[in-house]
Amino acid sequence: VQLQACGGGLVQPGGSLRLSCLASTSIFNINIMGWYRQAPGKQREMVAIISNMGSRNYAQSVEGRFTISSDKAKNTVYLQMNSLKPEDTAVYYCNAWNRGANYWGQGTLVTVSS
Repeated sequence: VQLQACGGGLVQPGGSLRLSCLASTSIFNINIMGWYRQAPGKQREMVAIISNMGSRNYAQSVEGRFTISSDKAKNTVYLQMNSLKPEDTAVYYCNAWNRGANYWGQGTLVTVSS
């Protein structure tokens, strides 16, 4: 599975961005897809995940501000990020987990700064 993420950029605090992750294969049967992020000097952390049954989980730090969704017809997973904070600044990575195999896309940089 190849994953292509896009949508990052520079945004002011309080602003919004939507990240997209296009999979090279149908996501109907991919167990879990999600977004992770890695800030400078920190470990990569889970931001949001969605199962192929539609269940979602979020990191506590983004709960209520970020929304993960999927469009199976387009093989795409989205991360809508609202009320962005400077601490959301990181490289965001798309991830797919299927049958014990882990796949990562290239990162997309999100910078939240005035």
